[in-house]
Amino acid sequence: MKPNIHPDYHPVTVHCACGHTFPTRSTMKGEFLRVEICSNCHPFFTGKQKLLDTQGRIDRFRKKYANTPAPAEKPKKVAAPRKEAAPKAAKEKKEKKPKADKEPAAKA
Repeated sequence: MKPNIHPDYHPVTVHCACGHTFPTRSTMKGEFLRVEICSNCHPFFTGKQKLLDTQGRIDRFRKKYANTPAPAEKPKKVAAPRKEAAPKAAKEKKEKKPKADKEPAAKA
């Protein structure tokens, strides 16, 4: 690495709004990095994520299809027994005719 061209990469402490702190490294100046949300309190990582219901769409969907009967199962088709094909006579292999010898084209 060339000297004096890379930023200072030093340890910092991350402080979340939930109170969780953890050490990391950063090029940011200062010893503290304050964040609003971290992996300790984010709903996606904690498993407490709620489905956002915009204008009651989910409730309307559930109400609309609540009393709908389940689709009837289609009866499975039973395969008819296969008829065995009559044994075919062995086909005679055709003899290949030799191709006419071509003279290579003269290069100019």
